[in-house]
Amino acid sequence: MEKMPYQAHLDSTLLALPPSATAGTTSSDWRDGLPVLTGSLVTLRELRIEDAPALMVMLSSEDVARFISPPPSTVEGFERFIVWTLNQRAAGQYACFAVVPRDSEVAVGIFQVRSVEPGFGTGEWGFAIGSDFWGSGMFVDGAKLVLDFTFDVVGVHRLEARSAVRNGRGNGALRKIGAVQEGVLRRSFLRNGEYLDQTLWSILDQDWRDSKVAWAPSYIH
Repeated sequence: MEKMPYQAHLDSTLLALPPSATAGTTSSDWRDGLPVLTGSLVTLRELRIEDAPALMVMLSSEDVARFISPPPSTVEGFERFIVWTLNQRAAGQYACFAVVPRDSEVAVGIFQVRSVEPGFGTGEWGFAIGSDFWGSGMFVDGAKLVLDFTFDVVGVHRLEARSAVRNGRGNGALRKIGAVQEGVLRRSFLRNGEYLDQTLWSILDQDWRDSKVAWAPSYIH
């Protein structure tokens, strides 16, 4: 998801949390609050306002930001982004998880999933993790958790991802977790005044379940 659905320049959101973000809900419906997902290397949880400073540092570096839409440039901008994610989740259109390393409380990245058709039958996902944590195994650990959530909890049938052809690391990460390359979207992503080609990837719900059966011993934590 290199074209971020959040558009900072269009955001007039007041810094007011939706009721479900402050009520301590125990609902099993993800729209009322995202579950905490725990892997062997990371914990995924809902974003919190206090994550804004760490996310600004992690996601604003040139290495991370070069292939995504420009992130907010201030802590307040990230706070507004976080409020926006909570409201979009409450509307059932979007889920955004903070990536937190094991034995830490600091968010070092995000996984996002958004609906691209009514009913969330098809979704699009994306991810960004601070460059200090690249090659650590945290992406694969977190991606498995997100895919389980997306297919088993949200009920998505088809999950897409778009990654700039030049983004070798991002494309390699998608290939590693079993995504299928479907084609190239020509000049589909505007970044720094240049239109870039993107690779379109997909994972189907049955593909994911079949792959888990094939490598179950290495998947179970």
